[in-house]
Amino acid sequence: MPLTERVNFTTSLQKGNRVQVSKLIRWRFKLESDQTLKVGVNFSDLHMGWKYFYAKMSKDGRLTVPKLVLSRFQEGTKTLTGLVVEVILDPA
Repeated sequence: MPLTERVNFTTSLQKGNRVQVSKLIRWRFKLESDQTLKVGVNFSDLHMGWKYFYAKMSKDGRLTVPKLVLSRFQEGTKTLTGLVVEVILDPA
């Protein structure tokens, strides 16, 4: 059964431009790895607004944030890995 409602959560950006969707969220909303999701990301510390993209979750529950989306948040050569990111998952 695919996702049918909006899900919000907060996590940190991991190495390789990935965010981890917690197992409890995956179980509660029955998220499947073959489902296309509309993903919104916003870095809490940067206050630059929401950026949206479409993605599929990998089998281990991670979403890869495209480099183009991350480049909109980067200021200079500062790395974003480890920063707190708010994530919205919507059905596509």
